[in-house]
Amino acid sequence: MGIVSPGFTGRRRSAEELPPGQYLTHDFPVLSAGPTPQVRTEHWEFTVTTESGAKHKWDWAALMALPSEEVTKDIHCVTRWSKLQTEWQGVSLDTLLADVETGADFALVSSYGGYTTNLPLDDLLDGQAWIAYEYEGEPIHSEHGGPARLLVPHLYFWKSAKWVRGLTLSDTEDFGFWETAGYHEYGDPWKEQRYAGD
Repeated sequence: MGIVSPGFTGRRRSAEELPPGQYLTHDFPVLSAGPTPQVRTEHWEFTVTTESGAKHKWDWAALMALPSEEVTKDIHCVTRWSKLQTEWQGVSLDTLLADVETGADFALVSSYGGYTTNLPLDDLLDGQAWIAYEYEGEPIHSEHGGPARLLVPHLYFWKSAKWVRGLTLSDTEDFGFWETAGYHEYGDPWKEQRYAGD
């Protein structure tokens, strides 16, 4: 006699694999480190500052004039939720950084409202990161980072800074808000890099 009852097939697994420790959600939870800035597009500006101090700036009209991409990616929050096949519209960081001369290894991302996060510059290049301004075919709502947010979907979602306003490029790694508070400096969801030392 078998030890498994007839008809028992075990726990169903999703066709899509999730990173370890994550659960699937169909809504879009709102998590922020502080109050939600209300940034109007006529006042929005994005600045890249190189390690030499050179500044490259785009206002909203200049961002909208650049070639954009439709991006469909899974996103994973450090608080353990994952949302699959999210649809975004935005400008690739490859486009924004194409004429920026730099030998920097790191970027510190800054946001309206004072939030910061750090990333290796390589993680913003080669089709891995965008300045997104639409989600699911609509302008990004302010609670989700509108009018524009960084989108770096291969890392935990705290790296995809809401209300993005700039990058400071550097030869050294300066930790951002959550990294200073003990979160992992990189944040790979497939390696469960949630906290420093993971």
